[in-house]
Amino acid sequence: MRASGNPRLVQALALEVKTRRLQLGLTQEDLAGRSELDRPYISLIEVGRKQPTLSVLMRLAEGLDLSLRAFMGRVECRYMELVAVGTSSHDDPH
Repeated sequence: MRASGNPRLVQALALEVKTRRLQLGLTQEDLAGRSELDRPYISLIEVGRKQPTLSVLMRLAEGLDLSLRAFMGRVECRYMELVAVGTSSHDDPH
């Protein structure tokens, strides 16, 4: 699978996984167990080095106590925030 050409989307996913995991008081090991994934894979997702498949996204969502719809909605909101920040910083001449 080819890597995404959208680094902000990858960053949004990474931030949302880590933020939600911490909100739930879970370690990476905890989330890995709940999602039936390896802890190093969770770590790579959280730093934006891995882009999970749809089936892995579903397992992550379940491990984070969210529906896939709710999880992806949160990722989308975070993505829109990153895009807005990136756009405003380009508009600022200083």
